[in-house]
Amino acid sequence: MEFMSSLQNGLDELKPSLFELLSEQQLSSLLPPSLRYLLAVATHRHPRYLLRILNSFDEIYAVLMLLVERHFLLTYGGGFTENFYGLKRECVLRTKGGEVPRAQLGAPADVRETLKLRTGDVWRNLAVMVGLPYLKRKLDEGYDVHAAHANVLGPTYNRDRDTLPPGASIKQRLLFYYKWFLRHVYPSVNAAYYFSMLAFNLAYLFDGSKYSSPFLWLVGTRIRRLGEADYRAIELATTPKPTPTTAGARSGKDGSLFHPRNLGRTVYPRLLSSLRILLPTSIFALKFLEWWHASDFARQLSRKAAEGIELPPPVISGLNFTPTSTTFSKHHSKSSPKLDTEKPSLERYSSLVVPNPPIASTTLLPILTVPLPSSSSLCPICTSPITTPTAAPTGYVYCYACIHKWVEGTHERQVAFMEGSRTLTGGDSEGAGVGADEGWGAEEGSREGKWESGKGRCAVTGRLLLGVTEGLRRIVV
Repeated sequence: MEFMSSLQNGLDELKPSLFELLSEQQLSSLLPPSLRYLLAVATHRHPRYLLRILNSFDEIYAVLMLLVERHFLLTYGGGFTENFYGLKRECVLRTKGGEVPRAQLGAPADVRETLKLRTGDVWRNLAVMVGLPYLKRKLDEGYDVHAAHANVLGPTYNRDRDTLPPGASIKQRLLFYYKWFLRHVYPSVNAAYYFSMLAFNLAYLFDGSKYSSPFLWLVGTRIRRLGEADYRAIELATTPKPTPTTAGARSGKDGSLFHPRNLGRTVYPRLLSSLRILLPTSIFALKFLEWWHASDFARQLSRKAAEGIELPPPVISGLNFTPTSTTFSKHHSKSSPKLDTEKPSLERYSSLVVPNPPIASTTLLPILTVPLPSSSSLCPICTSPITTPTAAPTGYVYCYACIHKWVEGTHERQVAFMEGSRTLTGGDSEGAGVGADEGWGAEEGSREGKWESGKGRCAVTGRLLLGVTEGLRRIVV
């Protein structure tokens, strides 16, 4: 940026283009929201220490930028972001045309010393660079809070709430006039602000004005490119001067890094000077991360990286049921001896259910579940290759017809188990073979009231499915 070729065909090589000025203004406007975002993220982890700082961000940022901008104006002749683009600020001569081309070519160092900012010019520029943006941010925020809803609602807005009560205090009167200003005057002021900026930008673009902003015209300052004399002066100003040592001084008296004299001469200027590289680089990094998370390229890359990862089945924790005849008989012999004859032993159909079936939290009955097959390509319910794969909210994949019937409670395997019959409903030869092998025929009587069929639940985990069949999702392979 420092050595950008001039667009004025050699007439004024130090005059920056409007593109450079707009880029600098955009970079400067990105600083507050970027820092606020970083502070907000840190506040989520340490709210006790950073919440007050976040609530007073505008004031703290204005004070810090006042110190930073003052240092850059005194050292580099320009603002923080202006120095990043190789720009500076200088006073405008009270001569005809405001230019001295011969002196500028013959004695650039003398011209620089004549046009550089004095102490009064520095503070006037600080008011434009720091005070004006702070005031603009506070007015925009106040307008969004107090006046935006009133202008949107129009006549339907209840204006009785914003009337001045009788006997109001000074604070209430100031707040009332502040809201009135935001609703009636500030929109016109805001429009005049942007129109004046547009007018000065157009005049600067067509070489009709030396000022790119009306506020630069008010303080009598214009923005220029850094020249060879400026770089020599900046290098001379930023070179640390060796401190003379006296013969009578004790060894190590002023050699400490934390000595106030060393902090003021070396550490403080170098810390502020490093910001011109650190902060703009962090802004570009934040914009890159924003593009990365918003673009489809990141999703495709993460999807390809996760293709070869095999996730283990979800672990279900809860109340377990131990299907052993001794535990079953011991538990019920103490409470009710009749239950031993009413409820059959679970060992007879232990090949059907999983070793530790889950227990329903409401009825305290074991839930019918199916074990996982040996291969992930087989459906856990029908133990056949999966057709029309469908995923349950728990993460397991079934055949669409199997899981749909299972959730509705009409699957042949559920019906046969709850009825305690040897053959399955409908006389399916394949299903009948499954039922006969698992020994269902050895059980007599219905299991209604003794087991839950798994209706509305996942067939493997026994967890309730939100939305029942609506929660099932087809998988596109």
